[in-house]
Amino acid sequence: MEKHRIPASELIINPDGSIYHLHLKPEDLASLVFTVGDPDRVAQVSQYFDRIEIKKQKREFVTHTGYLRGQRVTVMSTGMGTDNIEILMTELDALVNVDLENRIIKDEKTALKIVRLGTSGSMQADIPVGSLLASEIGIGMDTLMQFYPFLAEDQSIAELIRQELGLGFLPYQASASSDLLGKLDKRFFRGVTLTCPGFYAPQGREVRLKPRFEDMISSLSSIESKGKRLTNFEMETAGYYAMGRLLGHEMLSLNAIVANRPKNEFDKNAAKTVDTLIHTALELFVA
Repeated sequence: MEKHRIPASELIINPDGSIYHLHLKPEDLASLVFTVGDPDRVAQVSQYFDRIEIKKQKREFVTHTGYLRGQRVTVMSTGMGTDNIEILMTELDALVNVDLENRIIKDEKTALKIVRLGTSGSMQADIPVGSLLASEIGIGMDTLMQFYPFLAEDQSIAELIRQELGLGFLPYQASASSDLLGKLDKRFFRGVTLTCPGFYAPQGREVRLKPRFEDMISSLSSIESKGKRLTNFEMETAGYYAMGRLLGHEMLSLNAIVANRPKNEFDKNAAKTVDTLIHTALELFVA
């Protein structure tokens, strides 16, 4: 039986054989990938590599691949939001699981290890600025998963959020890789991360426009399910976890807590906290 060939309009390949948005070829990618939102942060990670063999950039997607302690590693930027994560995850998966020349899905699948290194704001007073937090679960407040197969995971926290805010849609809930979580130590808080489709009103911030949901942080931070509570806000984690679950990749989101929302505090040493996160992740995940 002839295999389905993915049309050129559905998976776009550049004239040089690289995938459309990321501008990468399969050989440019390591099996362990660290991701950051800010393109400038890629060099903050790769400066600790023993050597860099590949540097590529297309739009907000900057990629460095090299070696650290004998292990091949990739670090790349994504920009902000789950719309970018959907592009990133689809194209990373295609690089390893699609024969790009023939546009045919491979029989044998490869699972990437993808670790997000990002910044985040705590919604709990007892998680201070300057701390590190691993997202055990991501809850997506965007509608990305309305367009993909249903996630066969517990959605109980997502349902509680829908009820609390009176939302007209069900947020989606997805978990981190248990194997990657198992590599962490006591330097990390663990929590449930709320992934929002914006930085201001969707995270309860008011500048000139008043958020529709008043007292959003206090109402959401009080939610508990099976001993778990919402711990922090950011803009990508749930998209990573949901796409990773559907595509078969191992995902983990690590957060540098640079704001404490209940206390109205911002980390004066945010750059140092981010660098600590980078050092710690490289120590734990690169042999």
